[in-house]
Amino acid sequence: MDSRLLDFLARAEQVLERLEPLLPVTRLAIDWTHCVAARWVRDSRSGYLQPLEISLDLSLSDLLGVDAQREQLTRNTRQFVTGLPANHALLWGARGTGKSSLVRALLAEFASAGLRLIEIERDHLADLPRVVELLNGLEQRFVLFCDDLSFEAGEGDYRVLKSVLDGSLEQAPENVLLYATSNRRHLVPERQSDNENWQMIDGELHPNEAVEDKIALSDRFGLWLSFYPFSQEHYLIVVRHWIGVQARQAGLDWAWDEPLEKAAIRWAQGRGNRNGRCAYQFARHWVGLKLLEQKP
Repeated sequence: MDSRLLDFLARAEQVLERLEPLLPVTRLAIDWTHCVAARWVRDSRSGYLQPLEISLDLSLSDLLGVDAQREQLTRNTRQFVTGLPANHALLWGARGTGKSSLVRALLAEFASAGLRLIEIERDHLADLPRVVELLNGLEQRFVLFCDDLSFEAGEGDYRVLKSVLDGSLEQAPENVLLYATSNRRHLVPERQSDNENWQMIDGELHPNEAVEDKIALSDRFGLWLSFYPFSQEHYLIVVRHWIGVQARQAGLDWAWDEPLEKAAIRWAQGRGNRNGRCAYQFARHWVGLKLLEQKP
């Protein structure tokens, strides 16, 4: 082959390699009649919805000790899937107390009624208008789920997010709702210094306007649900529940007794917390240990 032709082909290949990242990627549309969950993924070119294979075996009855929160969010979600007005929801409070689990259990409860879940990371919330546009006009009802939504001191992203939430969710179609979880009620840490420059006018206390700017982000959510740390009694109730579930699935005979209770308490003390996640982990540990002991 002529050397000039080889040189031309080599240069053409180099040009194509540079252009490839700029070309649009063709992705198959998601069949929402069978897919119940997806994740918004952002790559170097654009963003897209990636289908997720998830289990729907977590039920609302598995969430113990959060009856009021479960009832309120279930009612709000039922309104949403039946086409009635519903609110965006912020689930805030202690870690491991069932915030994310409640959202997943609601998906299992209402998936047959058309509810779908889309996970979106905090850093990708600026893509909300694009996500909402993809969902507009579909017959299913979509909950956009942002887990662990919070901002550290000094970050200005929350101001950008406020405008994004107002612009994309206030005008969102009726089939889109946002559920978020956070360890902070106001999503942004508040400092004592925020209230240093207060003044008293006609008996009214006016805190620093910076505080109002920070807490205004959580005002975008019409429904606030609080989750609190577990008492020891609450923790042990959840431990017994999950041991029962795990043992039943494994065909293991078991009985609740004082040594088991003490082992569960020591497990929580070793981790420095008592919550649902800790109870679930202990149940898996204890049931797995008993099953291992039964092996020849």
